[in-house]
Amino acid sequence: MVTISTFRKTALALPGVTEQPHFEKPSFRVVKKIFATLDVKNKIACIKLPAAEQDVFSVFDKTIIYPVPNKWGSQGWTFIHLQKVRKQMLADALTTAYRHVAPKKLAVLITPDAGDKKE
Repeated sequence: MVTISTFRKTALALPGVTEQPHFEKPSFRVVKKIFATLDVKNKIACIKLPAAEQDVFSVFDKTIIYPVPNKWGSQGWTFIHLQKVRKQMLADALTTAYRHVAPKKLAVLITPDAGDKKE
């Protein structure tokens, strides 16, 4: 289980990430591009993944991570149930979403597995 606080901390630890409102939900952006939003009330995150990675993460457990069930899902937007997902799986998914949206100069600063900076 991942708390709202842990989600925020994990997302904001990535280089250049800011939190800004997006309609009635917090969004997490890098260089003004959204890679994640957060439904605090329902404890569900929504992240943008490349199609291949969306398939890989969804195979894990379709009750935890799955495409948004509409055309947004076919564009890579993926739901994650925070009360069911493990912290490492969330970190991997967030890092993947970040690397897909971030400029290359920022994306190369982190490893693909947990958002840690390269030494």
